[in-house]
Amino acid sequence: MSELSASPSGTFLIGGDLPVHRFGYGTMRLVGDGAWGEPTDPHEARKVLRRAVELGVNLIDTADAYGPEIAERLIAEALHPYPAGLVIATKGGITRQGPAKTEYVGRAGYLIQCVEMSLRRLKLERIDLYQLHRIDPRTPLEESLGALKQMQEQGKIRHIGLSEVTPDQIEEARKIAPIVTIQNRYSLADRRHEDTLNWCQQHGIGFMPWYPMAGGKLMKADQPAAKALAEIAARYAISVPQLSIAWLLHRSPVMLPIPGTSKVEHLEQNVAAAARKIGPGEWDEIENVTRT
Repeated sequence: MSELSASPSGTFLIGGDLPVHRFGYGTMRLVGDGAWGEPTDPHEARKVLRRAVELGVNLIDTADAYGPEIAERLIAEALHPYPAGLVIATKGGITRQGPAKTEYVGRAGYLIQCVEMSLRRLKLERIDLYQLHRIDPRTPLEESLGALKQMQEQGKIRHIGLSEVTPDQIEEARKIAPIVTIQNRYSLADRRHEDTLNWCQQHGIGFMPWYPMAGGKLMKADQPAAKALAEIAARYAISVPQLSIAWLLHRSPVMLPIPGTSKVEHLEQNVAAAARKIGPGEWDEIENVTRT
């Protein structure tokens, strides 16, 4: 049996100069429910982060809104000083008022503060990838991205990304600052952002799907595709979540899945999916049973 590693997922150059394995790790599930509060098991949370790096994961995605502030703190506690080649991507532009309660804030002064505080919590001099967590409809995009471009020019941000955007919004943003990644909700069960993914593939921009396994939706018996997917997964002695990750990696060369978990065992199961090779007939079958 081959050694467990994220490397079989392949590589991608973020911004043309940051090589990462395409299988990454998202940290939202490290904190409390609704991205609010401390983790249930802080020791296990730190073990997950260390184990991810041991397994070759070199793209870790987080945000100041996870906790809030807790996920960034845990990353620094577990991994600093950081190994060479580790890319930490964080986000700002969302305030959190409680479990799953958020408000978008894109004012320049606030975003500059967000960057400075993330640098402090992560113990970094420069953030490799800083993403605008959401576009604030009350603030001109020129102001929000202008602030991030200012921080980039000061050497505090290397690259800029966006989250939950359309191709038109990306085009508008690129007139203000270079955009190297997009993080939108996307999975085998939820393809509402298919046009955005196709746009990213056409332009060579990394696409980081959040909620990449749709919270186990495809495992539920009341889902029309559940039985068919379970049968396909069984042919390869894997789970439906592992099949979902393998499909994401197959779907596009710019796809950078970042499934999250708070358990080492679950992390290892997810990483194992990076090496799964599924036959072309099964890919067609998966497409047929999940398309709506």
